Amino acid sequence: MLAACSDGPLGPGPSGPLDIDLALPWTEASVADVGGSPERMARAVELAGANDRMRSLLVVKDGRLVVEEYFGDGADEELHDVRSVTKSVVSALAGIAIERGDIGGLDDPIGDYLDPLTGPIDPDKRAITVGNLLTMTSGLEWDETGGFGSYVEWIRSGDYLGFVLEKPLTSTPGTRFTYNSGAVHLLGVVIEQATTMHLPNFAQHVLFDPMGIARSRWESLGGGYHNGGAGLDLRPRDLARFGQLYLQRGSSAGRQIIPADWVDRSTLGRFDWRIDSGSLKGISYGFLWWVAADAPESMYFAWGHGGQYIVVVPDLNLVVVTTNNWWRMGEAAGDYQRMTMDIVVQHVLPAFR
Repeated sequence: MLAACSDGPLGPGPSGPLDIDLALPWTEASVADVGGSPERMARAVELAGANDRMRSLLVVKDGRLVVEEYFGDGADEELHDVRSVTKSVVSALAGIAIERGDIGGLDDPIGDYLDPLTGPIDPDKRAITVGNLLTMTSGLEWDETGGFGSYVEWIRSGDYLGFVLEKPLTSTPGTRFTYNSGAVHLLGVVIEQATTMHLPNFAQHVLFDPMGIARSRWESLGGGYHNGGAGLDLRPRDLARFGQLYLQRGSSAGRQIIPADWVDRSTLGRFDWRIDSGSLKGISYGFLWWVAADAPESMYFAWGHGGQYIVVVPDLNLVVVTTNNWWRMGEAAGDYQRMTMDIVVQHVLPAFR
């Protein structure tokens, strides 16, 4: 790519912190312009194109868009359903709501917000906190193995609050990680109740507009509520904006959109367990972000079913976005996730070391 826009990074440049204005068009550059290896990057693009499900691969280095490739029916203006990447956006909205005082803090019990909608909740479930939902430690029974199970039953139920809240507690809240999209939907409803705004409206007002994101789509679940667990569609370029915002610790050209300390806390691994995804080893979890602190370059990422990723690598000033067509992947979803992460870890990152 040749340089196309005049809106360059603010601040000291690649050797220091970046704080570009994310509401402006991306500045484009070539891989070589930012000191990367065009040969290694070309191999990454070749492998991405060979993945029959891959729809986009974008790389932002030092605040400049250096790779933007689309495959199959992927397109730059397409609103892509990013599945559980939605959760990381909800994490950002929770941090903003706490900073604004709409939510009192991580220790707020969800019953304070949900009782008006559901009637009195079982006291032990009522005491589940906002922090428990952010760390997937609600204690509620749930099995979302392979992206299906309880999630599909929940969507089919039509009772999006009751289905989750009627699940028994299988552990004390705050003690055990159980991946639970329904519980993150509860967090989205808490945010809606606390801010008195529908989730898409609140997101547009406090997050998307300041970043220059004009188009989005959020799955409605009826009754004015929206799927906080996996319901957001964004353009790939705008996914990159969100990743860059986190790389800039929540700031855009000096405007603090997300509190810097919230970005830091959200992307800190909070558990002793580790999992692997392809060649990326040692993955843990923060506040609705996945964290690989011990990778060759420490990174954190938003991860959606079937290989939707926003990967942020602070030591390389790098953001990588991938999208895949996840529809009817079935049990092959894990394979495509690993294949996609392998392209990032084995080829994209080495191109910029």
